[in-house]
Amino acid sequence: MSTFAPAEQVSFLADQAGTITSWNPACAALFGRAAADIIGQPVASLLDRASWLALQGAAQSQATLATSAGPRPASIHLMLQSGRDGAPLGYSITIAPAVIGVSEGERLGATPLSAVVDLLPGTFYIMNREGRVLLWNHNLERLCEMMPDEIAAANGITMLDPRDRPGALRQVEAMFDNNTEIALETDYVSRSGRETPMLLRGARIDCNGGQYIFGMGIDISRQRARERQLALYRRALNAARNGVIIAHDTGPDHLIEYVNPAFERITGYSAEEVIGRDSRFMAAPGLDADERSRMRRALREHRSVHVVLRNLRKNGELFWNDLHITPVHDDNGKVTHFIGIINDVTASKQRAEHVETDVNHDSLTGLASRTLLRDRLDHALHLAQRHQTLVATVLIDLDGFKAINDTFGHDAGDAVLKVVARRLQAAVRDSDTVARMAGDEFVLVLVDQPTLRFTLRMVERLRRALIMPVSFGGNDIDVGASLGVAAYPHDGATSADLIRAADMAMHRAKRHGGGVHFHSREMHDVSEARVALANSMRSALDDDQLFLLFQPRMEARSGKVRGFEALLRWRHPEHGVMLPASFLAEAEESGQIVEIGGWVLDQACAFARDLRSAGYAGLPVAVNVTHREYSRPDFIAGIARRMQEAGLPPGSLEIEIPEADLIRNPGLGRDLSVQLRATGAMLSVDQFGQGMSDLAFLQQLSVRQVKLSRKAVHDIADHGRNGALARTLIDIGHNLDITVVGEAVETEAQVDFLRSHGCDQMQGQWFSAPLSAAAARAFLKDRQHAL
Repeated sequence: MSTFAPAEQVSFLADQAGTITSWNPACAALFGRAAADIIGQPVASLLDRASWLALQGAAQSQATLATSAGPRPASIHLMLQSGRDGAPLGYSITIAPAVIGVSEGERLGATPLSAVVDLLPGTFYIMNREGRVLLWNHNLERLCEMMPDEIAAANGITMLDPRDRPGALRQVEAMFDNNTEIALETDYVSRSGRETPMLLRGARIDCNGGQYIFGMGIDISRQRARERQLALYRRALNAARNGVIIAHDTGPDHLIEYVNPAFERITGYSAEEVIGRDSRFMAAPGLDADERSRMRRALREHRSVHVVLRNLRKNGELFWNDLHITPVHDDNGKVTHFIGIINDVTASKQRAEHVETDVNHDSLTGLASRTLLRDRLDHALHLAQRHQTLVATVLIDLDGFKAINDTFGHDAGDAVLKVVARRLQAAVRDSDTVARMAGDEFVLVLVDQPTLRFTLRMVERLRRALIMPVSFGGNDIDVGASLGVAAYPHDGATSADLIRAADMAMHRAKRHGGGVHFHSREMHDVSEARVALANSMRSALDDDQLFLLFQPRMEARSGKVRGFEALLRWRHPEHGVMLPASFLAEAEESGQIVEIGGWVLDQACAFARDLRSAGYAGLPVAVNVTHREYSRPDFIAGIARRMQEAGLPPGSLEIEIPEADLIRNPGLGRDLSVQLRATGAMLSVDQFGQGMSDLAFLQQLSVRQVKLSRKAVHDIADHGRNGALARTLIDIGHNLDITVVGEAVETEAQVDFLRSHGCDQMQGQWFSAPLSAAAARAFLKDRQHAL
């Protein structure tokens, strides 16, 4: 409990002219002069005139007193006295003489309360149990617009807003009875009716046997204005049609702190369900990867971004989200939050899709229309020109379609067109375009054709798909077609040129009884060569024309041999030794690759067994396999059987698969990785970095090593320049804790660059050409003696 027991104050009154009009005993004791001797004397007789003038200008000053005991420093406080009409009457002067021999803190503690209260920033008051205000400062007079005698005669509770008086009275009673503190937000109401919001705080003080409330009030007008403004903002956010989301910037995660009702309506999630979570949980899996990547990059860089992407509502429904994100900075310029404005544009997207479908797609088959075909073909030619690739245009006209309509009816004709459309779409890739020109005429745009041979295989697959009968109404309707093929850049440089060339080739096919006709001489030559190659490949295994070579893989630092890669060759009776690029695509298309691949695995396992028998343990043999091979149900069982028959321990056989193939079918890739590890064979990723890499997916695989793409190695120029791709891929491999192999190494500059940047192993002509099995063992023997 606090107590307050002030001594009698040294104070006196003076009129406007500065003449002393009253004198109390404390003054007589301090100055040693009786009232009769001092009343009527000027204040300047007690202190110098400069101090008196300074005091009149400042209301409080330090001065030296002329006491009977000699000069004495003191603090003097002056308060103007006014009459009822507000006219000045004089001054009330309070003196706090400095105490000799005490500390500064003690001197400050002796300062009269009346000398301090007017210096306080808010209102100050002392009130008794009856509610009378006994002491106050000028701020209270100013806010209430009351004269001192009016305040002295008033009850303090009546100065408050009438609505708050009962509660304030209860708090005052509790304070006197239970010595609790008062804390009240209320309004002072002035004589003119002006209301000033105040925060009142006070406590009970025991003084000379009495109990009083000592309290202060702080003007909270600005705080109230901010609260009203915030309330207005909140009402605006609650009334907004767009969703609003505020998230905290916490690094990789951006935890939600606020969502408005529109967000709840759009997403179906309540605020309680999303606050504290990262909004990414609503993302539709596998969609809008580019937009989401752009958004994440902007968040990392603390800048605004606008994206349109697809999210999932709480009920699983997909919706289009037009999202504007803006960073919020604090007073120091640091980004602390992000504000997202969400607009559900699902309806407009659906309308746009319907319009686009009506304009750009055929109403019967759903295929691309003539307009969309032109756009797709122009775009394909633009990319082909930039990347130096081929584009094929195939024009298809059904044979005898009029007879189908005449014989079976137009419903049957429509059914045939729909079936043909589905077959064409199933026979091409997602990147290709199938369009219906008119009637029974279709056009295909086959993009990114690596070779004319590849195009021929696709067209042959199309032809086989088309000639199957169509069942309708219990009848099998025979379908025939004439196909004309033209290729960029051989047969034209524009879309009109290519369609015209394909049309000419199609009409030549019709004149010759249907089938496929190619506009260019080059495609004729390739077609004939392809037929001849397919025929001769059938006897390659029977006549022992295939053989393997083995290229050593070297450790970059020590130069030791760390393994071999098995490389297939074909000793063709007419063309000589052929590399796999010349015939494996045809073998893959025809299915002969399965038999050839089995033979390669047999030979590779036998070579690995011979190495172990010769004392070279721990040197794995790598074998390249194709999709047709490893997607077969018996592929893993065949690996396990071969390793067991050859007596090979785990780690002796490596299966190399291109990175792009694994990413194209991630489910199969994961299963293959697990099954290979169970058999003791290891998965090696070939052509690493040739296309788009999915590092998260690679981490899921049990990958033993990755081989840099040939492009990454060949980009390393003389003196190690321009090797940025290789350096980046090496760093990525090491971050994933995977051995990195540089293959197709042909120059000393490439060796030095790869070694200096931490590449683990290297393979290529610089170290050794592919060797026969006997030469490989001799190479090992020589290296063993050399090291």
